[in-house]
Amino acid sequence: MKYIISLLLVLSFLFILVSCSTTSKIEALKPPLSDDSPMVFKNKTSFISLPTEINLKDIETLLNKNMDGLIYEDNDINDDDTEMKIWKTAPIRLTETNGEIISEIPLKIWTKIRYGTSFMGLNDTKEINLNGIITLNSKAHLYNWKLTTTSTIQDFKWSESPNIIIAGKKVPITYIINPTVSIFKNKIAKMIDEAIDSSCDFKPMVLDAMEKISTPFLTNDAYEAWFKLAPVELYVTEAELKNSKITMDMGLKCTMQTMIGQEPKNTFDKNKLVLKPVTKIPNEFEVAVAAVSTFESASKVITKNFQGQEFGSGSKKVTVQKVTLWQNERKLIIALNLTGSVNGTIYLTGYPQYNSVTKEIFFDKLDYVLNTKSVLLKSANWLAQGSILRAIQENCRYSIQENMDEGKKSMATYLNNYSPMKGVFVNGTMSDFTFDKVELTNKAIIAFISTNGKMKITIDGME
Repeated sequence: MKYIISLLLVLSFLFILVSCSTTSKIEALKPPLSDDSPMVFKNKTSFISLPTEINLKDIETLLNKNMDGLIYEDNDINDDDTEMKIWKTAPIRLTETNGEIISEIPLKIWTKIRYGTSFMGLNDTKEINLNGIITLNSKAHLYNWKLTTTSTIQDFKWSESPNIIIAGKKVPITYIINPTVSIFKNKIAKMIDEAIDSSCDFKPMVLDAMEKISTPFLTNDAYEAWFKLAPVELYVTEAELKNSKITMDMGLKCTMQTMIGQEPKNTFDKNKLVLKPVTKIPNEFEVAVAAVSTFESASKVITKNFQGQEFGSGSKKVTVQKVTLWQNERKLIIALNLTGSVNGTIYLTGYPQYNSVTKEIFFDKLDYVLNTKSVLLKSANWLAQGSILRAIQENCRYSIQENMDEGKKSMATYLNNYSPMKGVFVNGTMSDFTFDKVELTNKAIIAFISTNGKMKITIDGME
């Protein structure tokens, strides 16, 4: 952000010295202070690639947090001749084998079964109690921010002998239930899948995160600089489970801008964010930032920057006391209030230029407004001379390489194991900043800069 602020100040400084039209016309074209028309400009969208890696242990943590105590209840015996209640009695353990999730789930199962007279010698209904560890093999799919599984039960390990209730007493039936446990397999597996589906829907968390990062925040008190990110679309690929980690590619299409002055509004509506499942995402991010400085705020800042500065030679010098900026027909109008050898206000206008080789901002043409120039030829010919203009033009060169390097250094902080929350880590690399262009809007000076790089998110140890 320091880079962006410095760049705005440099641009604003340079805009002070440029030219066209008469004084009376310029004053008449100055926009009223009460102008409430919206500030309009077209900003390039940024694309941030976010390869994401989630440790299977974090899915385990999430499951244990959301599945606790009584996790399933079916009180309707008429639909399939069974009632069932299932409790989780200890933490779930997840491992990975050949791209599939192996779940060990300690469960206590109570079921009431309505039997025919020929089955197991029982009739009417009987209660059965099962207590042990169920092992499931699950094919996992993380698609569109939701983890779904298709599970089959592989094994039961009884921690307590299965029993039925007869005359109020528990009667062990291990030798009977083991060969007939398939009665429960499909129902329990389906229940586990439904529990995982409801526990591992990450979409609400993703939307909450987008709402949080879209809130404008103050980056510099002195210059009242604000940064705003506006999400447009969010993408995600199908996930892959390997080496006990879930990997997927996410991508964020957004716009970014900095603003000098009043706090910008948060216009993000999470209900309108487009969520798109895709098959492939580029592995680099491309960021374009619009650095916005309103004419009103820029005028105040630049006035401070010009205090004490002199232009001229020998005894003939002027000092800038106040600067006022506005634009007309995509030209910047600059009103300079001078004291010294010339007392009064002069007007200039023009366009900024940028040298991508030397990384300098400069003006290759510089002249006064016609009316201003005619006045200077009569009363201060020395200030209107071309040699003075050329000297001013030469002093208007400013290398922004140092500021770009500083900006990269500041951004690198967020790409070196940065942890925005417990268990979430961001790492990456970034190229140098490049300066794209400068535009003038009805209310502001907009500088566009860009960079690219790679980024990765690792989720490991989340609570």
